[in-house]
Amino acid sequence: MKVLALNGSPRKEGNTHKMILKVFEALETEGIETELVHVGGKVIRGCLSCYKCIERKDRKCATGNDMFNEIFEKMLGADGLLLASPTYFADITPELKAVIDRAGFVSRVNGQLFRHKVGAAVVSLRRGGGVHAYDSINHLYQICSMFIVGSTYWNLGFGGRTGDEVPNDKEGMDNMIDLGRSMAYLMKKLR
Repeated sequence: MKVLALNGSPRKEGNTHKMILKVFEALETEGIETELVHVGGKVIRGCLSCYKCIERKDRKCATGNDMFNEIFEKMLGADGLLLASPTYFADITPELKAVIDRAGFVSRVNGQLFRHKVGAAVVSLRRGGGVHAYDSINHLYQICSMFIVGSTYWNLGFGGRTGDEVPNDKEGMDNMIDLGRSMAYLMKKLR
């Protein structure tokens, strides 16, 4: 079994990355394979509403001049998805939003390709807006008939702008461990 994490942060080793690694620590302890793909800071276009994916039904987005189709293949190959983002003006990063919009659309028009996969959201924030960002990620899971994994609190971690503070959020980091354990538990039960 495998969990793919998409990191929406342009900071490769910032707060969001550290939270993902904490979830991975718990997943790997439970025997779950993990893979991390950084999408933040990459060129990923938003959906153009061309509807070619509806016509073709080839499990791909017709916009092929970015890394989306490569990411989408990885999403299809995973049993679980962990989408993570820092909070940008009370929402997720534009790159992660582009992936969500295109992946959701291509999945749905090709027979609900994400149906019954496991999904979890992870959001880092400095002060506020994290719950809306958390919601943005979970909407993908809900519309694609996925199982959403929660934990002992919202899957949020508080830290400043430098990327070094989130490890000091003990409750947030403990929650990431619990999230990884809960995700592994559900994946094993579904298997």
